Amino acid sequence: MARQKKSRKVGKIGVAKTSSNVRKPTEKRVKKHLGKPAGSRNSEALTDSQGPKKVVKDPRHGSKKPVSLIVESSEHRTVSKKIKYFSPSQELAAIEQDPRLASLLNKIEQGKKIAREDQQYVDHTLARHKVLCDLLGISNDDENHDVSTKQEVDLFSQFESIDINDFKD
Repeated sequence: MARQKKSRKVGKIGVAKTSSNVRKPTEKRVKKHLGKPAGSRNSEALTDSQGPKKVVKDPRHGSKKPVSLIVESSEHRTVSKKIKYFSPSQELAAIEQDPRLASLLNKIEQGKKIAREDQQYVDHTLARHKVLCDLLGISNDDENHDVSTKQEVDLFSQFESIDINDFKD
């Protein structure tokens, strides 16, 4: 047998291709998937909505509590504390010894302007002071002193002007 030179041309070697053996380029083999695809955390919400209606769960972990971006001053936080008193006299004593009220009243007497919240605090506290004084029967000495001296003088003059013989039978 004679020797043949190698060539790059392929002849009919093996089985001839028929239309039934040839795969179409549009058909692709289905691959087996192992694990979840990339980005599965963000796409879970989409896959849940395609199926039956379920509550969409937030895929993010951690606290969902809103965080305040504005810092609140510590002065306004102390106002919210409410102290209970056993008697009106204890509450009256606490109001009269309140250092915040005393400093605000000094500022008002000096003619300085105070904040709106501070003015509301002063008004509310003084109104409560007045109610407690009325409850306990305490009145201002300055106003009553002038009235009481006039009444005493009038009563004394009436007493002196009474004639005892009018009361005898």
